[in-house]
Amino acid sequence: MENPMVLLETPEGEILIELFPDKAPKTVENFLQYVDDKFYDGTLFHRVIKGFMIQTGGLNFSMQEKETRAAIINEATNGLKNLAGTVAMGRTADPHSAAAQFYINVVDNVDLDHTAEDDENFGYCVFGEVIDGMDVAMKINKVKTKTYQGYDDVPVDPISVISARRFE
Repeated sequence: MENPMVLLETPEGEILIELFPDKAPKTVENFLQYVDDKFYDGTLFHRVIKGFMIQTGGLNFSMQEKETRAAIINEATNGLKNLAGTVAMGRTADPHSAAAQFYINVVDNVDLDHTAEDDENFGYCVFGEVIDGMDVAMKINKVKTKTYQGYDDVPVDPISVISARRFE
């Protein structure tokens, strides 16, 4: 069976993501449920750190956090690494707090990988990879950012996920 794919439409272009349900089954199932519910439509890239990553999936244009389902178990022990082009779940300091937010690594970020079972080194779960549109992610990564409503690294000119849909 082929891996599921999701197409993110942004004002900067499209990003096609291949998901890895064999490596992160709960994370992929969770992500696809949000996609099917059209949850990501209109969410901002609210955290853009040059030479690091771009993050979306949680805040609307008013910088209000969207209501999510319960957090999922962190599958960072799956052997996948936070390499350039991979897609992983955002979370708080609690390793098992990921719900809807996700990020695209624009460089290799091995410091985000699972190295131990303790909270500090548990890592961030990689569950997919950009297979087309990495140029779009890089373009988003280069935008000017500011601190806004208590959030750092927010694009000065808002960039959103216009839509996120399964791609057949």
